[in-house]
Amino acid sequence: MAAQNIAAALQRAEAIFQRRPEAAVHDDAPGAARWSGGTRVVATHASGKQVETDMPGELGGSGDQVSPGWLLRSGLAACTATAIAMVAAQEGIALDSLEVEVTSRSDSRGLLGMREADGTLVYPGPHDLQMRVRIAAAGVPAQQLRAIVEQGNRRAPMSAVARDAMPLPLHIEAGAG
Repeated sequence: MAAQNIAAALQRAEAIFQRRPEAAVHDDAPGAARWSGGTRVVATHASGKQVETDMPGELGGSGDQVSPGWLLRSGLAACTATAIAMVAAQEGIALDSLEVEVTSRSDSRGLLGMREADGTLVYPGPHDLQMRVRIAAAGVPAQQLRAIVEQGNRRAPMSAVARDAMPLPLHIEAGAG
């Protein structure tokens, strides 16, 4: 979709949300995953689209599918890229290129429930989460492009969750097979 079409759609949405803020609040499509054996899991979107995940061989998987951690990083990158593209469109800027890469380091001992030498549990989440953005638009100064990236990153819902560490209540339904 061209930048002007995106900008027009965003203007319409903003006009509606200014008149009726409650129209902006909605339940998101649930992320649903079903274990399919071993370390393989199938995530299914409400539309029916499915994504298989598996762990690398050294953690008991086949290594032939993306890992859940990769989905997290890719989702964060895609969400941020989308928000940046939306900001650029709102400012009337046609992007020539936009790439977002999210990297991290992980300590697999945390996933295994292992402890440090002092007895504390090893953190299972990613360490050193970083985002790298490459953006270009003909005739647009680098300073303006940086401002667009910063604004898009502030608006990206997944960036907000990673940055602000939202609580995640756990509800369990357990029963015999």
